[in-house]
Amino acid sequence: MTVLSDRPVRLRFAPSPTGFFHVGSARTTLYNWCVARQMGGTFVLRIEDTDAERNKPEWTEGILSAMRWLGTEWDEGPYFQSERTALYAEAAARLHGAGKAYYCDCTREALEDRTGDPNQGYDGFCRTRGLTVGPGRALRFVTPDEGTTTVIDLIRGEPTFENALIEDFVIVRGNGAAMFLLANVVDDIDMRITHVIRGEEHLPNTPKALMLWDALDGGPEPVWAHVPVLVNERRQKLSKRRDKVALEMYREDGFLAESMRNYLMLLGWAPKEGPELQPFASLATQFRLEDVVPSPAFFDVVKLTAFNGDHIRLLPFDEFLDLCRPWINSDSVPWAKDRFDEDLFVALAPLVQERVSLLSEVPGYVDFLFTDEVAYDDTAWSKVMLKANVPALLGAVADAFGTCEWEPDALKEALEAAGVGVGVTKRQQVPVRVAVTGKQFGMPLYEPMALLGRDVVVGRIEAARACLA
Repeated sequence: MTVLSDRPVRLRFAPSPTGFFHVGSARTTLYNWCVARQMGGTFVLRIEDTDAERNKPEWTEGILSAMRWLGTEWDEGPYFQSERTALYAEAAARLHGAGKAYYCDCTREALEDRTGDPNQGYDGFCRTRGLTVGPGRALRFVTPDEGTTTVIDLIRGEPTFENALIEDFVIVRGNGAAMFLLANVVDDIDMRITHVIRGEEHLPNTPKALMLWDALDGGPEPVWAHVPVLVNERRQKLSKRRDKVALEMYREDGFLAESMRNYLMLLGWAPKEGPELQPFASLATQFRLEDVVPSPAFFDVVKLTAFNGDHIRLLPFDEFLDLCRPWINSDSVPWAKDRFDEDLFVALAPLVQERVSLLSEVPGYVDFLFTDEVAYDDTAWSKVMLKANVPALLGAVADAFGTCEWEPDALKEALEAAGVGVGVTKRQQVPVRVAVTGKQFGMPLYEPMALLGRDVVVGRIEAARACLA
């Protein structure tokens, strides 16, 4: 890992509390956390909450909760930019006093009147007007008119920007509030940040940050690394208006922190040793910023879900049971609380663990165990139960189950024999599953039937048959 000096390594994660915690932010915090741990450095959390109109306390708490869930605890902070405004005001005054910034009262309409181009960047009109601070006057940074600025980036090489194409950008709004760039650079200097790992959408701002860093005598510049953007299946940048991007939503759906960490680490990077699915500790040790590819990374929910299922199957059984508790004890379960049978659930939980991809699926696999009447899935009923031979099959099975030995293997043999007797193959015996569970798919049928008991199972088969009469 690259270090530009012998200073102590310090990295920061600096989210804005303006919404749910984006999966792209989750990946960024993982990368920062890994580098900090590998290099014996400090991981700083800074909340960039200067946008008072959009910031909410619950968004801040969401950030903290999501980071704890991911296992990326910070070493310092959280620091809040809203509590550091005096630092930004002092930096702005220094820049203005040194002639590196000037006040401007130009409006967008005035700029368009001067240039005749609604898309024209700022033309530097107020550079020499000598305006002082006043209501509605923004403070602009003086950018060089010639030369280039090069960003040394561990992922993107050395992108170079023409200074003449960078307008004199605003660093303090007309209301006196510091802009993102100024606050960001001042904080990075003050917090002695040595590595900045962030999304590639910030790359165009980096030459401006470097100009500010130099103008404020910030010392050695940080190591830069701009990680690739995340895209959906249409190769469009993930959008909260179009895509499921909130980490909180995945957690609520029953994704494991371990599988989410594992998958996010692989968005733009791959381990050189071992398979993709491996303990996070191993991935964190192998991770290298230099090996992250710059091209967009596909956030594949299907693959993530498969990862989650794989991780669920790797869980020790007792841990799986503990993780199921919030779901089976939820107020939204489709059974009365006093009907839940702990011993019955524990007996069948290994079959559930082998099949679910999300913890939220657990209640749907076992709900038929704790209800008096079966709730038939509409699609399963219409696809499976309305065929001509179903009543005969259900009658034959009910008769066979009335006398056979009541254990899984015997139930399997009795069902298959009854089916053969009415001309139904093994693949056509799904109506029995629908009659007993209400669903076309689920866990193996014979073990649950053995535990439910003869009277319950035969009664459900007869009830389904009566619905078809």
